[in-house]
Amino acid sequence: MTAPATWLDQARDAHRRGDVAAETAALDGAIRADRGNIPALLAMAELKRRLADERAAGSFYRLALATAAQARSVPAALHAGLQRAEAFIAATERAFADHLLAQLAAAGIDRGTAPPRVAQALHILAGEQPLYLQQPSMFYFPGLAQQPFFERSSFAWAEAIEAATDMIRAELQALIEQAADRFTPYVSASADRPPPNNPLLDKSDWAAAWLWKDGAVADGMDRLCPATLAALELAPQPVIPNRAPIALFSRLTPGTHIQPHHGMLNTRLICHLPLIVPDGCGLRVGAETRAWREGELLIFDDSFEHEAWNRGTSDRTILLFEIWRPDIDADERDQLTRIFSAIDTYGEQ
Repeated sequence: MTAPATWLDQARDAHRRGDVAAETAALDGAIRADRGNIPALLAMAELKRRLADERAAGSFYRLALATAAQARSVPAALHAGLQRAEAFIAATERAFADHLLAQLAAAGIDRGTAPPRVAQALHILAGEQPLYLQQPSMFYFPGLAQQPFFERSSFAWAEAIEAATDMIRAELQALIEQAADRFTPYVSASADRPPPNNPLLDKSDWAAAWLWKDGAVADGMDRLCPATLAALELAPQPVIPNRAPIALFSRLTPGTHIQPHHGMLNTRLICHLPLIVPDGCGLRVGAETRAWREGELLIFDDSFEHEAWNRGTSDRTILLFEIWRPDIDADERDQLTRIFSAIDTYGEQ
């Protein structure tokens, strides 16, 4: 007795006969029976390409690639097909972007002059910019604006803190000269916790001199840095027992790169007051990169993916502190303070 034809035999036979309907039916049946059938997905994508249906081809190619990415192993015989899928998707994405921009130009829309949110949406649509959203590692508060950077001109207290830059820098310089041991590795391991998977673990390449830590002024800093602590009182810092405020001088040595990561919360903003900034330093938050300018606050939401680097030839040092997000009202701040305090009491004896 002759064994029943497999879907692959059926598809090949239909292809030789030029029977597109039969070939489609054989491949469709195989995919419906097993959506993880990579050979069938690739074959269907190739069929759609021959029929000049590039959108359909792309959808099957993408599913094949996604399935392969999740598989423990992929047979070597499929590698060429998957590489062809990647090349096709890259080419069609470029073609789509070119088509989109040409159509917009004909309609009088120029990304260079479009409103910022429209321009950003077009960059994402054209595949030129990844989509970055808040992804805090510990606590997410819903309904907040997805905004990586906040302009310092929006905060009434910012100008007064910037006006204190020279006094703050003078206290930093005195700290460096007289109490350099205040700077310790920012990334460190706790004795009762697994060490973090961070290349800067226990390294002084990224060092911190704490002013406020775990909700209290660091020992002796009221004597060493009174002007800095006075300036910080002007900002709407969270006050949460054993947690906040936090504030520190953050130092990056030349060649140091803080790898992309997310902060713990989206209920706060991180403020950087640049004090000593050589050329070659930068901060990326989401899709936007900015340079520090001495005496000008940079304010951002660290629940977005962000990274920082010092590609200069000398240390970069900033004053870092956190504030409540301005779109969280007083009642919500009170409730969040209670929530964070409750979290911190878990496991207490």
